Amino acid sequence: MKSMGATQEEYYRGVRMVPYDLVKEIFIALAGVGVITLLVALILSSPDVAPVTIAAWAHGDPVDFVTTATNELAGSTISAAYGNPYNSGSGSMQHWGPIAPQSWFGTRIPVDSANAFVIQPLQRASVGNSALASALDTWQKATGDQQTKWLDAYTKALAGAKVTDGKVTVADGDYGPLPVMMSNLLGVAQAGGLDGLLVINGRFYQTDYTQPLLFMGDGTYLSGLAGQAHLTASQWGMMNETGSYPGQTWLWLYTMWYQLPPFTSTTGFLGFNSSNADFGIIILMTLLTGALAVVPFIPGLRDIPRWVPIHRLIWRRYYAPRKGAVRS
Repeated sequence: MKSMGATQEEYYRGVRMVPYDLVKEIFIALAGVGVITLLVALILSSPDVAPVTIAAWAHGDPVDFVTTATNELAGSTISAAYGNPYNSGSGSMQHWGPIAPQSWFGTRIPVDSANAFVIQPLQRASVGNSALASALDTWQKATGDQQTKWLDAYTKALAGAKVTDGKVTVADGDYGPLPVMMSNLLGVAQAGGLDGLLVINGRFYQTDYTQPLLFMGDGTYLSGLAGQAHLTASQWGMMNETGSYPGQTWLWLYTMWYQLPPFTSTTGFLGFNSSNADFGIIILMTLLTGALAVVPFIPGLRDIPRWVPIHRLIWRRYYAPRKGAVRS
């Protein structure tokens, strides 16, 4: 206005304006949203599901617990061969050609599954328990071949295991010290001790649940609970809450891609498939977000508001014909 030498009244002369009370609009919006939120909270509430613990796992499915612990010793679990940031494996490494940020940052959270989930907890539990201390000593002094024979035999026997009074029993066989070790580990877990041992990190606040989650994720108990609660990727689980409660529906755009090729295929397309679906979807959403930012510069797309004038409905008072207006 100053460059044109015009006052504010002169500059806006001829521009139609309507009264607008911003404070009133904000108050009405906040009050309306607040009332709706309270009503929805009263009707739907929020799921109050007890946290899943190793103790609950050991009580709910002791055979799966012992089988998983045995597999940890054998190094055949997902976490044992996961890869960065936990170890040097490659079982769960996701990349797209040379683009592999998971490996770029290295092993930042080192986890030795066999030692962290089985050996170290048993060493703590062996204080005052001579039978367990002897079993651990026998295990650690055995050769790798001997340990493998015990593990193979015990793993096969667990397929027909029985549960009696919360204890896992298998048919007689040459399992070395494994029955004593697993029986004690199961007892520690059922008593809740293993939940505490796996979150000890040397800090004042023990809030790092990485190890308990990795251990439970190696078994079938946790994934079974996720399936029952409709939380798996194939069930659009990212946008769900436990039970029949509505979840974060704004996440549908991410969850949708897990249901579509190439992220559901083992063969894939352009290097993307089910094995690197997480990384592929991150890349795809990054590209789509970037494309959204340049929409105002794309001919055709930027003209959609003119072709579909929804704004005229929102500002219908402004666009309404004035009374007494002269029509040509």
